[in-house]
Amino acid sequence: MHTAIMDPLPRPATARKLRVTVLAGGPSAEREVSLQSGRAIADALRRRGHDVFVADVGPDNLAALDHLADVVFPALHGTFGEDGTLQCIMEQRGIRFVGSGSRASAASMDKALAKKAAIVVGAATPESEVVTGRPETSMSVPVVVKPVDQGSSVATSIVRRAADLPPAIEKVLRSFGRALVERFIAGDELTVGVVGEETLPPICVRPKREFYDYEAKYLVEDTEYAFETGLPLPVLDEARELSRRIFLELGCRHLGRVDWIVDADHQLWFLELNTLPGFTNHSLVPKAAEYVGIPFDELVERLVFMAATDTR
Repeated sequence: MHTAIMDPLPRPATARKLRVTVLAGGPSAEREVSLQSGRAIADALRRRGHDVFVADVGPDNLAALDHLADVVFPALHGTFGEDGTLQCIMEQRGIRFVGSGSRASAASMDKALAKKAAIVVGAATPESEVVTGRPETSMSVPVVVKPVDQGSSVATSIVRRAADLPPAIEKVLRSFGRALVERFIAGDELTVGVVGEETLPPICVRPKREFYDYEAKYLVEDTEYAFETGLPLPVLDEARELSRRIFLELGCRHLGRVDWIVDADHQLWFLELNTLPGFTNHSLVPKAAEYVGIPFDELVERLVFMAATDTR
């Protein structure tokens, strides 16, 4: 198995000091994570010598987009910042930005649509149902209940008792309007980062909690992140190849993170694709990049150069 981006990738010959606007915060339930990511990205770019402007942004506060910049780095997660809404606004204004365009962002953020793309390229994904009205489903427990279009495991729960299923669905519907009810697959969570046209080494995530929820991702320090996964190499190779295919099928660019479950039979099950994964000290794409010799600062700068030179 190859080990991802091995070349140091020197700065482009035309590289120069760039004016970069980093957008952090936003209106979603993942605001605090976004603020952490934004600070880390801004600090990295300043250390690399770039002129950085950091600002909050939201549907009623687009002033940051008026700031003169060569590239915008939207360090945003969830509603508005990652679902294609902000990307559409930037496209209409002719702004260069890091990450996928509006159509790919919207399709990836919608977990039901992303699962369809996974099936197209030959990946397995757990049976699921989208609930939009009454908190009813034909699915049998155990299931995972989560919003269709949120990240960071916001409002996600594993339901093991039939009596607990309608309240779990109702809770998601009340806050987010749509719920995805997905068959629960027991196994290890595996995540694959994509940077440019390359995939990074898979990371096996083993939380001490019931599953890799918001607290396990950002608030506690006991989650285990393993590159020595104990899984057969063909499984890891397949995870990387299928991640690349799903990334391309959805029309993504620059970066992403694809999440999987590997069951006891070593079957891969696609869960979701994140087009703007986190850049905190817990975040997985920076961990995988560091593992293959790409320091955090270089990773961030590499993404900015991708956006600055992208002709798409």
